[in-house]
Formats: sequence, C-alpha cells, structure tokens
Amino acid sequence: MSRKSDPTAPDEPAPVTEQDAHDAAELAHLGYAQQLLRELGGFGNFAVSFSVISVLTGAVSLYGYGLRYGGPFGVIVGWALVATLTLPVAASLAQLASSFPTAGALYHWSSWLGGRGTGWLTAWLNLLGQFAITAGIDWGLTEFLVPPSWAASAGLRLVVYAAVLGTHAVLNHVGIRTVNLLAWVSAWYHVVGVALVVGTVALLAPHRPVDFLLDRTVDASVALPPGAGYGYAFLVSLLMAGWTFTGYDASAHVSEETHDAARSAPRGIFLSVLVSAVCGGLLVLAVTLSLREPARVADPAAVGFAVALDQAFPGRAWLARALTWLAMGAMWFCGLASLTSNSRMIFAFARDGGMPLSARFARVSQRYQTPADAVWLSAGGAFGVAFLCLGYGALGGEAVADVLGRITAASTVWLYLSYGLPIAAGLWARRGGRWRERGPWDLGRASHGVNLIALAWIATLSVISSLPPNGFVAWLLAVALLGLGLYWWLAVRHRFRGPPELPRG
Repeated sequence: MSRKSDPTAPDEPAPVTEQDAHDAAELAHLGYAQQLLRELGGFGNFAVSFSVISVLTGAVSLYGYGLRYGGPFGVIVGWALVATLTLPVAASLAQLASSFPTAGALYHWSSWLGGRGTGWLTAWLNLLGQFAITAGIDWGLTEFLVPPSWAASAGLRLVVYAAVLGTHAVLNHVGIRTVNLLAWVSAWYHVVGVALVVGTVALLAPHRPVDFLLDRTVDASVALPPGAGYGYAFLVSLLMAGWTFTGYDASAHVSEETHDAARSAPRGIFLSVLVSAVCGGLLVLAVTLSLREPARVADPAAVGFAVALDQAFPGRAWLARALTWLAMGAMWFCGLASLTSNSRMIFAFARDGGMPLSARFARVSQRYQTPADAVWLSAGGAFGVAFLCLGYGALGGEAVADVLGRITAASTVWLYLSYGLPIAAGLWARRGGRWRERGPWDLGRASHGVNLIALAWIATLSVISSLPPNGFVAWLLAVALLGLGLYWWLAVRHRFRGPPELPRG
C-alpha cells in the first residue's frame, strides 16, 4: 500500500518501490497491513539500536558505579566479559528478527513459537523494561544536569527529568522524519564522540602504568553482605556493562519502518552490539588509565565520569567540560531512540488487544503517521518508573545517587527476561520442527549451542542485577509477576487473541 505523505505537501502519494512492495507483502503474510512509514535503510536501522545501547550513556552514567564495586579490574574485565557473552544473545534475537520482521518483535516471536501466554508475558516484561531503560537514560542525563552533590530538591530533579522526557515525546509524536534523520545523525555522533573522547584522553592526559588495570580496590563506602569478598563486588559491578548492552532489540521494533527488514533488522541487532563492544572497550580503557584519584570518581555523590575527565585534564577544565557535554548530547540521542522503540512495541501489542485501552494505543496519527498515544504512554511509563524508584529511596532514607542503580538494574532484569522467553521458545520450536520459515539471517547448525549460551547468560545476568544493593529489583519483579499472573488469569486469558496465526505450509 502507498505511504501517506505530509498533509501540507502536494496531494500525491509517495512512490512505492519494489522493495517496499515486497516488505509490505511479507508483513501481510504475517497477518498485518502496512501502517507505519518505511523510511529507514540498513544503516538507519542499525543506528536506532546503536543509539539505544549508547556507550556514551551506559558506560558514562554508571562508570562511577562500576569503579565503586569492581575497581579498575571490574571496569575493564567486566566490560570484556559482558560484551562477549552478549553477542550470543544478540545473534539469537537476530535470527528471530529475520524470520518475523514485525514491530511486535519479541512479543510476536514468543507468541508464534511458544503460545499466547508466553507472548503476552514477554510483551509485558519488555514493556516494563523499556519504560525503565528510557527512565535510566534520561535520569542519567538529569544527574549530569543536576548532580547528586547539589543540594537540590527531588522535585527539581523530577521537573528537569520530565523536561528531558518531554523533548523526546514531542519529537516522536510530530517529527518521525526528523527522528529518523536524528537516528542516522546519532550513530555518527556516537562513533565520532567516542573517537574524540578516546583520542583526546589518550593523547593529552597523563596515564598510569598498565598494571593499574589489575587493581581490585573496592570503595570503602559500599555495603556488602557479611562474608562477601571481591568476587561478590565484581559481580555487582557488572551492572555497568550489563545495562549498557540493553535495548538492541530496538532494531526489531522498527522493522515495519525499515526497508528489507528481514536482512536489515538482524544486522542492526548484531552489529550494534559488536560495534558498541569495541567502541565502549576503548572508551573505558582510556578513561581508566587516566584516573588520578579513583576514590573521588567512585564517590556515590559524584558524577563519576565527569570527575574522571576533570582529573584527566588538570588545568584544562574547559576541555573536560566540552567532552562531558559531548557525552550528554549522546545521552539525549539515546533517550530519543529508546522512546521510539518503546512506543512501537506498545503499538504492536495494543494492535492485538493485549493491554488496557488497546484501541487507543493502537491508533496511528493520520497527520504524522506515528503511534502518538503510544508515544505519550512510553513517556508516562518512564516518568512513573523514576518516580517509584525515587519514592522508594526517600522512604528508606537512601541517597538520590542510589536511584540510577535501582532503575538500571530493574530495566536490565526485565529486558533480559523478555529476551530469554522468545529465545527459549524458538529453541524448543526449532527442535520440535515447528519453526519452519527461516529468514535469510540464520545461525544454521550453530543455533542450538548459541541459544543455550544466550539463555545461560540471561539467567546469570538477571540474578546478578538483583543482588544487594539492588535487592529492591527482586521484590519489584516478584510483585510484577504476581500482578501479571492474576491479571492474566482473571481478565485476559479468555479474551486475548494474540497475533494472527502464521500461515501453514
């Protein structure tokens, strides 16, 4: 079907290319009509996931956290370990995206390969995880704008946070072409940004000996369980890299807006993780070798990365500030892409009647060709997650600096569980011969082994991210699962139809 143009433009439909027609036919084969505007090419699709991963967000926002618990050894070795183990997860999701290129992504894959109930649970875990990842990204940017060391009220921080979220929501509502352009700009911004930070630090900052990277000093202020040693602290420090490598399912969520999605979306998923692993590794290596006073960087009341840059360029405060603002720009791009991905997932789930007020959230704006109501639900959900974590900390007398750790841990657990369900369903369906239609991006005989490694890592990371000091996340997950279970049993199981059945044969 032809794509609708802007109402202010001449009243002629945009031309439909042969690839557009093929993509629309493939989507129709899966049971859906083409509604969203296909504007993204292969690089644009990669750019969305690369922007959501954003090493200039995750590695920057949680750098002090990683150093606090793991020391330099935890930061460097932890990054390499997590990056390596994330690749099998990305590869497993990529082969699913190639077979089923829809905006519903994880939810559709679980439904078609594991049943309605599995798909429904996957959708809700992914939905909650995407609320939380957007919250973590924008709250991280808020901490740079209003640092924890400032004697500012929680109300001021919430206002600044809401303003950041608002910029992302407005652009996603009215400016889909602008958002698509910014996704492309964002990818290059991140690549150039990492190169500038790494190059500047490597060339101009004084460096420690390489053996400093083996330092396992844990900040004395951290509270570990009785009897816990460095091994436990190292596991806690993995949240820095673990949270950074989330959100790469975004490439699948924008499948219905991507040309040649069966090839472009899986490449976007896998390459975004691979390129981020290399770029992020260089970033944390350069910054860690330039540290002069690690204890100040690890201070919970400090914005660790900003302090690290200050130490790297003594007497050149302007240079440290410039690089800090460069990282803040990347965070803003990251939040924009995250909200785009979240809203597409809501749109696809609501399109199948999977959530309250589904008819409203499945609507596409005739003027802007965006799921406008889903966009604002995404922003509202992200605000709610931050408000909940801030309120929990206030009731427990915890510092504002602890909020980011809770948000990021929650998003890591929820998102990775939503990754694990379709991978497990796909593994089971493949072994049982029920997954017949394979996409052009497939793991072949390696699929079984890669899927098992991915599932083992997902289980491990989910446990690690729920360990104290983030035990709140385990309770939050238990409450969410209990609530979802009751909701399914009492209100949903008899009326939720799920996605259309796949054609047989």
